[in-house]
Amino acid sequence: MKTINHAAQGLAVFGLAALPLAVHAQSNTADPASAAVELNPMVVTAALAPRTADQSLSSVTVIDEAALRRQDPVSVAEALRGQPGVDVTTQGSFGKQSSVFIRGTGSNANVLLIDGIRLRAATTGAAAWEFLDPRMFERAEIVRGPRGSLYGADAVGGVVQLFTPQGEEGGPRPRISVGGGSFESQRVSASLSGAEGGTRYHVAASRFDTEGAPVRRDGDDKGYDNTTGLVRLSHTFEGRAEVGMLALRGRGSTEFDASGPAEDDFIQQVAAVYAQAPVTDLWTSRVTLSDARDERDTVAPTYRSRFETRTRTAHWQNTLALGPHEVVFGAEYSEDDLGDSQTSGLAFKEERRDNRAVFAQGLLDFQPLTTQLSLRHDDNQAFGEELTGSLALGYALDGRHTLRASYGTAFRAPTFNELYFPFAGSSNPELEAETSGTLELGVRGQHDAWYWDLAAYQTEVDDLIALDASFRPVNVNEARIRGAELSAGAELEGWTLGAALTYTDPEDRETGNRLARRASQGLRFDIDRELGEWSLGASWVAQNHRYNDSANQQRLAGYGIVNLRAGWDFAPMWSARLTLDNALDKDYATARGTEFDPETFASIPFDYVNAGRAAFVSVHFGP
Repeated sequence: MKTINHAAQGLAVFGLAALPLAVHAQSNTADPASAAVELNPMVVTAALAPRTADQSLSSVTVIDEAALRRQDPVSVAEALRGQPGVDVTTQGSFGKQSSVFIRGTGSNANVLLIDGIRLRAATTGAAAWEFLDPRMFERAEIVRGPRGSLYGADAVGGVVQLFTPQGEEGGPRPRISVGGGSFESQRVSASLSGAEGGTRYHVAASRFDTEGAPVRRDGDDKGYDNTTGLVRLSHTFEGRAEVGMLALRGRGSTEFDASGPAEDDFIQQVAAVYAQAPVTDLWTSRVTLSDARDERDTVAPTYRSRFETRTRTAHWQNTLALGPHEVVFGAEYSEDDLGDSQTSGLAFKEERRDNRAVFAQGLLDFQPLTTQLSLRHDDNQAFGEELTGSLALGYALDGRHTLRASYGTAFRAPTFNELYFPFAGSSNPELEAETSGTLELGVRGQHDAWYWDLAAYQTEVDDLIALDASFRPVNVNEARIRGAELSAGAELEGWTLGAALTYTDPEDRETGNRLARRASQGLRFDIDRELGEWSLGASWVAQNHRYNDSANQQRLAGYGIVNLRAGWDFAPMWSARLTLDNALDKDYATARGTEFDPETFASIPFDYVNAGRAAFVSVHFGP
């Protein structure tokens, strides 16, 4: 463990020390303006309105299309691993259950959006990050900190929003990719996009299939397959009115270990239609109707379950532009429906609940002081009313440095499993929502060819939902999460550098223990180099130890993994890529399970191991 910590610290010092070289090299940068655009991207998730990263008054990270192409991750969970403030745990590789912790909060205390549409299982409250194909998206925005006043329930630790391509001006642009590699993995994807006469379109499909790797030492390979399709279409009229639709569907199966062979058949789906129009020169109104599904059919040696979560939402949002200021307000109605969900033949006592909300936000610009003030009221059929709000202040010290301070509240809604799980004594319909308050201080430096961002925060969580001695969920615990994040990036003369250091102290206030499965220290360092028609790159992700249990008795060692990549543009519109994940063949685990021994009647723990070294080669056609 000391070796990993020392290596991580050494890499952090090297990575962050290297970034100021960009300042010295700015005068030699061919186009510093273009670099500034990449390093200070536009973000919409933080404020429901476009703001550059330094104007957002939030801790934000953007994984753009270029980074997704270079790194070519198998899942969205892998793309998020090691990003500032983000901790990912998995129960194996290739489509195995993944949890994303943002700033020490649970995986069901964060929100996943796809083009503004929320996707998660209402039964568990968490998103199935492992089933989302990164090739369907052109960028990801990670906003850290509470966003309950904008997005409602569960936006305690942060929000991740994935954006699908809209289609660029010009004739049809095809893209095709075919590849294969370790663990008998195969992947093919294709897309067609373009825009003409005010109409934009993007159509894509992908297929990934692998025999998989063992999820436990000396175990059998556990396979995974996923077929995903995407259609996005929009049309803008002469009067700036716009209508559009989105449909994304992923379907497949994944094998896992549950005291014997087991398999999940899954469907992940979002669909939406929207209309947007200017009411006046200053007022724009938008209505979105959406449907999101998370379906799972599980067959295991000792049980069978079927979950069919469906969330229908009507969202109305209005934006008023008042000179340098902007006001956003609206209303939302959503309904969670479990349909025919059941486990081992037992149905849930309650299968539906609705939520009504109104929200408002003011984005006020009194340069050099800026303010973001927001408020939201939710009325939920199952657990009652919640009021959340936030206030953020930013002060521009000069043209490059901005101070920010914010305080925000949020809540996590009890899930259907916690409220109504059908097994006797395993649920509690009297649960109240968890509530939280977060104070954050930060400063960002934005330069022509590099940036840096430092933030410190403290989150207090009340009425934390935990299991009592009989494994029944109750509101008993309180948690305090303290942390700090330092991130930086640079673009200079063909080099792309990125570094992130994360410190998190997620403490159960009742016991003094660290919350389960959270690492307290993390590091990520990315380096890429363009060499004419060639490109080379590497990522190093390292984390210290974590505890699998709330009693902090089951310790999982820290780890450091290196991913390598290379690209070759061997002909116009043609390229080849090679990725070598876990290049040093590190044996590591971020979660632990148990199995029942019928001979001793004891529960035997085992580690969920991740895949070893994995090579993947692909050929691509298209821009």
